[in-house]
Amino acid sequence: MISEKLQNAMNEQITAEMWSSNLYLSMSFYLQKEGFDGFAHWMRKQSQEELQHAYDLADYIAKRGGAAKVDKIDVVPQGWGSVLEVFEHVYNHECHVSELIDNLVNVASGEKDKASQDFLWGYVREQVEEEATAQGIVDKLKKCSDYAGILYLNDKLGARE
Repeated sequence: MISEKLQNAMNEQITAEMWSSNLYLSMSFYLQKEGFDGFAHWMRKQSQEELQHAYDLADYIAKRGGAAKVDKIDVVPQGWGSVLEVFEHVYNHECHVSELIDNLVNVASGEKDKASQDFLWGYVREQVEEEATAQGIVDKLKKCSDYAGILYLNDKLGARE
């Protein structure tokens, strides 16, 4: 059985993941409007991935006898500047999510819930990858010396499955 404290913390993370999903969907719409269909596609995939995290957390809570809940999802930003600025926002957001997950692991540890710690460590590992991917895209965008480089990267990221 999951403790009430951990259940509440996981429910907060569900809401955070849903907000992240909306953020990336908003970024996708923005990028598509700006003519970057590949970047927009990548963001839609990222939006779906964040929503899957919320589902996974909800399923875990249910398996442990708890009740998953969705709280109010706040409004997300609607516009950015350059593609680089969009992806810098992504990287900073992923760093923030890493902190949230670290705090969630700390709650599970404090509750002495080893099963939840094991579940969350998988989540931590995936988060490290998401942060590194975002940083890698930012690094590549910074190396683009002209519009052709940005368009090439747009095409590459549009191939994400």
